[in-house]
Amino acid sequence: MLADMNDEVAERNARALGYRRSTGDWKVLCNDPNIDIVAITAPNVFHEPIALEAIAAGKAIYCEKPLSTTLESALRMTEAAEKADVLTLVGFNFLRNPVIKLAKEIIASGDLGEIVSFRGRHAENYMVDGDAPHSFRTDKDGGGALADIGSHIISMARHLVGDIESVSARTLTVHKDRPLRPGSAERAPVVVDDISQSVVGFANGAIGSIEANWVASGRKMDLSWEVTGTKGALSFSQERMNELWLFTDDTAKERSGFCKIEAGPEHPPFGAFCPAPGHQLGFNDLKVIEVAELLSAFAQGARCTPDFREAYEVQRVVSAMQASAGSSTTVKI
Repeated sequence: MLADMNDEVAERNARALGYRRSTGDWKVLCNDPNIDIVAITAPNVFHEPIALEAIAAGKAIYCEKPLSTTLESALRMTEAAEKADVLTLVGFNFLRNPVIKLAKEIIASGDLGEIVSFRGRHAENYMVDGDAPHSFRTDKDGGGALADIGSHIISMARHLVGDIESVSARTLTVHKDRPLRPGSAERAPVVVDDISQSVVGFANGAIGSIEANWVASGRKMDLSWEVTGTKGALSFSQERMNELWLFTDDTAKERSGFCKIEAGPEHPPFGAFCPAPGHQLGFNDLKVIEVAELLSAFAQGARCTPDFREAYEVQRVVSAMQASAGSSTTVKI
C-alpha cells in the first residue's frame, strides 16, 4: 500500500509505481493488518507521528534519515520503538557499499595501526542556485545541509571510527533568501546552513573534520573520507564508489603509495549482482542491499543496524554541531 498527501495523488502514484492499494491517510496504512513494515519517506517533520502510530500498531519501521527534526523527538521515537521491541532501520544506505564493509574490516584488523584521524565530507551542488525555491529541506525543521547530508558523513564516521565525543562547528548560509515556491517572485529568509564544517574528537582519541555542503559548485556526490592510522590509511569517494584506496607502510619505499582495491564478487554482496569484478554497483544497488538486510532481519526475528538508537546517536552529533556553531564554543557529547 502507498500513502500520499490525498486520495487522488496516492492513487495516481500507486498506479505509476505498481502498488496494489493506496490511501490519502497514512494512519490507515499504519494500522492495516496486512502491512508488516512501514517505510517512512515523508518530510522530516512527519517522521515522529508516523513512526509512533506504526510502533503502536506493532509494525517494523524503515525510516529515512535524519530520524527526526529535534533530538527530543528522535529520543521519543527511539524509546518508543525499544519499549515496543519493534524492528527498525534508518536509511543510511551509503554504509551498505561492499567496499565500506571491507574498510571497516581492515580498520578492525589493526592493519592500519592506531587510528589517529578521520577527514570526512559530504558535498553536493543541488542547492547552489540561489533562486532554487524553499522546500522542506530549507525549512527550520529540515535542518539544513548539516542534518540533510551531514548526517550521512557523521554516520560514516561513527561506523568506521566510533563514538564522537566533542565538536567545534561553524556554519554559513550562502543564500540568505529563496523564492517561497517554484515560480514565485516572493522570497523568504533562509534560516538553515548551506555549509557546515566541524572539528571533531573521537572517544578513542582520534581527531578529525567533517563538512556538509549542498552548495558545492561542480560536485554531484562527493561523500568522501580518509581514515589515517599509525601504520596506514584508507581513502574513499562515493563519486568512484567501487574503489577503495589502501596505503600500508610495510611496502618498499620505491613502491610506496595508495593502491586501488576494486569491488568484485569477493566483496559480498557484490556477487549477488554480478559474477565479474569491475562491472560496478550503483547507488540504487545500495538501497537494494539495505532493504534485503531489513527483510532478512524481519524474517528471522533479528535486528539490523543502523536502527533508531544509532540514528539517535547521529542526531546527537548533529544537534551538538548546531549548538557549537550557535555559541562559537566546543560542545561535548
